[in-house]
Amino acid sequence: MTHISDLRKSYERAELSEEDSHADPLQQFGQWLREAIASEIPEPNAMTVATVGSNLRPSTRVVLIKGYDARGITWFTNYESRKGQELAGNPYAALQFHWIELERVVRIEGSVQKISDEESDAYFKTRPMDSRIGAWASPQSQVISGRSVLVTNAARYAAQFLLQPPRPPHWGGYRLQPDRWEFWQGRKSRLHDRLRYSLVGTQSWQRDRLAP
Repeated sequence: MTHISDLRKSYERAELSEEDSHADPLQQFGQWLREAIASEIPEPNAMTVATVGSNLRPSTRVVLIKGYDARGITWFTNYESRKGQELAGNPYAALQFHWIELERVVRIEGSVQKISDEESDAYFKTRPMDSRIGAWASPQSQVISGRSVLVTNAARYAAQFLLQPPRPPHWGGYRLQPDRWEFWQGRKSRLHDRLRYSLVGTQSWQRDRLAP
């Protein structure tokens, strides 16, 4: 039997140098995300979101990135969920992408705001019908008596809205505006490459190498 303490991996796929990385972290992220998608690894768009509640306890969950541009990183969820409630009280979060097959990690920190109703409406209309009904059927993060609650709710809302379910008022998008990025590339002998980008002022980025 292999013990957890004996599990080891040598990272030797690539390197990350200052000379070959972008000065703009958004461009560096875009390049790595495109490479992750092109490599056909499972769920390259999956990211961990970390928030902190009023009791100062951090919590994490996995969501899917749905967009990124100069304004920030966008995802969608239930505003009344635990993460939604925590963001309402403390509008800062951290994101992490772990593309293990590429031996890469991206960490992003910043402030979070809800996106506009118009943006949320536009995205909601593109979702599969089952997902749109599911947004109504699931009281996310609340205690329920059993799965039958979800099945019953889904049937009720499907009958109510037929083929035109509107976006629930408690469901929509968030956008994290980064003020810090870190790109981690696994290297041999645990001498990994870590490049951190910190926002200076409102538009300039300072790039530093961190010890692994």
